[in-house]
Amino acid sequence: MEDIRDRSSSRERVLGLLYEASAKGLTVAELLVQLPVAPDPFSQQLLDQVTEFGAQAEELMSAAAVGWTIERMAVLDRLVLQMATCELLASSEPPVAVVLDEAVELAKTFSTEDSGRFVNGVLATIAKQVRG
Repeated sequence: MEDIRDRSSSRERVLGLLYEASAKGLTVAELLVQLPVAPDPFSQQLLDQVTEFGAQAEELMSAAAVGWTIERMAVLDRLVLQMATCELLASSEPPVAVVLDEAVELAKTFSTEDSGRFVNGVLATIAKQVRG
């Protein structure tokens, strides 16, 4: 069975790749072509989910983030929310609690002091809509 730490590391890697793509103005596909080493299978799955569900995720994020536009969100908060929302949309696995916990930890580690609470609140609202 795949180790939970491996999945956490994969999510962290995906966040870094999404940030790089955003900073360079590239799509995920354009960035992946430039990588010297392909992502691990779980990272690739998450990146595929972002590609497939990204637009729908942004709509859900906009609706759930009362008083915040996507453009106004901290970049890392937006990317964490997008990745986690896409994961919720793509499958009934992993459990909502795991997706929320992982997203909050990434936000607390890589973004602002208030990011964990912000990401948790927005993502909890989205999870209720998506997974009920």
